[in-house]
Amino acid sequence: MTAMETIDTRMESPPVEMLAALFNARGWMAEQVNDQELSGEIQGSWAKYQLRCIWRGEDNVLQIICLPDIRVSDAKRAPALDLLAKVNEQMWLGHFDIWSNGGMLIYRHGALLGDDGLLSLSQAQAVVETAVEECDRFYPAFQFVLWGDKEPDAALEAAMVDAAGEA
Repeated sequence: MTAMETIDTRMESPPVEMLAALFNARGWMAEQVNDQELSGEIQGSWAKYQLRCIWRGEDNVLQIICLPDIRVSDAKRAPALDLLAKVNEQMWLGHFDIWSNGGMLIYRHGALLGDDGLLSLSQAQAVVETAVEECDRFYPAFQFVLWGDKEPDAALEAAMVDAAGEA
């Protein structure tokens, strides 16, 4: 029996507990900071991503923050913001932003849970996998702009073609 099979898929749990069980079952490094926060690390296609999962019980909102370890210098801020706007137009869930303190690129998604404030395994998998997939999907575009000096439109087009070719 695999670790994933030991999690009852019908069960719902407090969000941080369910996410901790998911990370444990998948063998991903994670630390449950407290009842409201989990910090972990997942290897994506392009990089290792830091994930922070923060539960706001007063609003029943689970916020997922994924950090692809990309810093935007002041010199590249304008083209990065242009690309960021174009990237966010392509997304259905979550969005990218540049953290004002330190210029770190982040992916954020807030999931509104029901009145009971519980998270199922399928919901936990979906929010975590979406964060990693979106970071993987647009990581090359940000690299093209920040390190390859491509224009944002060309970087996004090149990244989308590359992503389509990896299926």
